[in-house]
Amino acid sequence: MLAHVSIQCADLEKSAEFYDAVLGAVGGARIMSDGDAIGYGVPPVPDFWIGRQQTGDGFRETHVAFRAPDRAAVRAFFDAAVATGAEVLHEPQLWPQYDPDYYGAFVRDPDGNNVEAVTLSLD
Repeated sequence: MLAHVSIQCADLEKSAEFYDAVLGAVGGARIMSDGDAIGYGVPPVPDFWIGRQQTGDGFRETHVAFRAPDRAAVRAFFDAAVATGAEVLHEPQLWPQYDPDYYGAFVRDPDGNNVEAVTLSLD
């Protein structure tokens, strides 16, 4: 149902460094950029966007989960996030309360959002 999701970032360059690393680990890429916003996804269509904060005061946490092709990609996402200095929320593990094969890792992006990579693959 979703066409795309966009979040505002306090420091676009720092956030771009984080998302370049973690989304590359799960098969995504930077597709478009206009200086104020960057679109990521699987070419040719960006479906996740980050942009400079332009509205609102304060912070409200957002949770975004990116589908990974397999467990190795979830681990690569996690390692890439940690390498950028991201706060670890949950290391890669099974989450049987969601699904017997739900394997995910959770970190915080530079703005404090809860970002996850998940797969239902048994690999």
